[in-house]
Formats: sequence, structure tokens, C-alpha cells
Amino acid sequence: MKAAILPASVLLGSLSFLWVNAPQADAELLIGNSDSNSIIIFDEQTGNFKGNFTTPGSGGLRSPDDLTFGGDGNLYVSSGGDSGLNLFDPSYPKDSAVLRYSPKGKFLGVAASGHGLTRPYGKAFGTDGSLYVSSFRTNQILRFDGKTGRFLGVFASDNNNGLGSPNGLNGPNGLLFGKDCSLYVVTEGTANDASGNLVFPYESQVLRYSPAQVAGNKPTTTPSVFISQPLPLPESFGFVSLLGLVQAPNDDILVSDFAGGIRRYSSSGVLLSTLSTNYTGTTPSNNFIGYLTFGTGNSRKNLYTVGFDFQNNNIGSILAYQYAQGSSTNFSGNQFTNNSLVRPIGITAVPVLDIENFNSKSSCQVRN
Repeated sequence: MKAAILPASVLLGSLSFLWVNAPQADAELLIGNSDSNSIIIFDEQTGNFKGNFTTPGSGGLRSPDDLTFGGDGNLYVSSGGDSGLNLFDPSYPKDSAVLRYSPKGKFLGVAASGHGLTRPYGKAFGTDGSLYVSSFRTNQILRFDGKTGRFLGVFASDNNNGLGSPNGLNGPNGLLFGKDCSLYVVTEGTANDASGNLVFPYESQVLRYSPAQVAGNKPTTTPSVFISQPLPLPESFGFVSLLGLVQAPNDDILVSDFAGGIRRYSSSGVLLSTLSTNYTGTTPSNNFIGYLTFGTGNSRKNLYTVGFDFQNNNIGSILAYQYAQGSSTNFSGNQFTNNSLVRPIGITAVPVLDIENFNSKSSCQVRN
């Protein structure tokens, strides 16, 4: 689930009401189709297609990327921009934004835009309610008021005007507020050259901004490298492009690789294991991989991701791993392929009230 934890006072004040009156919601996954400009619904346990969450293009939705539930129960979607077009091209889209939708898929307005936001990717809510957004093409993390959309400033950048820097914020993607109150960010290793073209001069890494940096007590100019670029997995295309990340209940951090595979790291950044995502069974794989999410309810320990087969019209599949376990050499999860999935990238589980784990949550934890 990608949802900010509500303040304890709010949750405690409404807990008994929700428990008594709210019916148990169906366990559902929302998937963002980047090629059809829509978000669709799947059953979390069976993989059955359940219809559209949004109509194509609703609210200006284009090329949806990361999907994030806020503490208000609404869905926030990274939309617009362009991943590879020259920044100085007059036709570069000016529609980069984070869009807000109700739990039923109604467009509620623009939650964040402007102030240099260019091709938004990952995002996360801080415990103060502010929305942190990765601006992929400008190598920045921007901060907005989570309710009003008011711009609160540049949280971090590559300190080089988008041209990149060693061990810097080079092509930021997935964001995660960990249980240790740090902000973790995946970088793809990209930057812009002086002519505005996208280039790949740096390593793909996971960076960490400390709690002191998140709180504004230390500058964000120098994040620590939490995970250095790993070696490509055998199933991949010979490169590494880390994309999404999620924290497991035992505090391990799992990271997806667009080029193939999921890696599990300890809370100290030690590689523990890998999961094969090569559901097409070819060498190298014919499928790319998107973001990650854990399930809800009875499926809350299961890990989900999405992929698409570029040799088959970008038709997509949901991949499910029971207890986030599986083979490192052969795909061993459950696969749900559906023609309604067209180049899916973003995925999230619809949040439900988690009574069992409520008291164990840290005051600074943000669920992803």
C-alpha cells in the first residue's frame, strides 16, 4: 500500500467507528497504464480484471507513473511530461503534475505542479503531511503542501542544475519514508547534457537522506549512498535501472529493477536475496518491470509488481509473490496477464484499516 500513516490522534479518535461501521473492502490493486492513460482495478487475490478506476485521460491523466494513497484516502498519481524528449524541444509537454482522485476514481484536481516539476515519478507523504515528488528530468525532489498544493521548496537536487553529479540525485524515481524516519530515493543514473538531451552517465543507486536532513536540521546537498549500483541480474538486459522500492514488515527494503528482477536488502543496505521476474522465460527476458507494493488484509505479506512484454505489444502482467519469497533464477510467483494491461508501470494496493498491526506502527513510518 502506498499511503501515509495518519496521526495517531486522528486514527485513535476514529478507530472504533471504522471498526464497527465500515464493511470489509475487497482487496484490490490499482494499476497505471502508461500507454492508455488510465488506471484500472484488479482483484488482489485472483488477479481478475474489475474495470476502470479512471476513464482514459481523466483530469488530463497522461502516462501515469507512481500511484500513492494519501492519509486523506485519496489517490495521488504522477502524470505527464516526457522521460526522454529533449528539454529544449518546443514540443516538450507542459503537463507535468500530480493529480488527485477520490477513492472511487473521481478527479479532484491538481495536487502539485509547476516550480520546475518535469516528468514526475516517485512521491511520498511526510509525517507533516507535505508531499515529496521526484522531478525526474530536473534531478530534484520538490516539496508541496499535501492539502493545498502550495509549493514549499526544493528539498534536494543534484547540485548541478540537472547535469548530474557523482553519487547525486541523478534521475530520481521511487521515494520511501522508512521506519527509521529517513527518506530513501531510487536514482536511475540519468542526467541532462548541456543541450537538454537525456544521458546515462552515472550509477543507478538508492540514496538516503537522514532524519536530520528530512527535518531541515542539516543540508541535503550530500545524501549517503544506501545501495550502490549492483551487478545486472542474469535475466536482465545487461544494465541496471532501479525503479521502485518498498519496506517489508521486518524492515527489509525491496527494490525493483526496470531491466529485470527484485532485490531484497537489509535495513543496513546488505543484499540478502533476489527474486526472478522473468515471466516470459527468455534470455534475456522479454519483459520490463514497474513499481512494487505489498497487499492488504490477508494478502498484506504478499509482494506485487507489474511487468510488460515488449515483444507482445507491451501487454502487461501482475506478478504476485507469496510472503515476498521465490526463486532467484526462475520466475516462481503467480502471473496474471490481461489485455487491459498496456505498458503498466505504477501499482498500489487499495488501503484497508489494519487493526492487527495498528499499534506496531512507528510515529514516523510511511507505508509504501
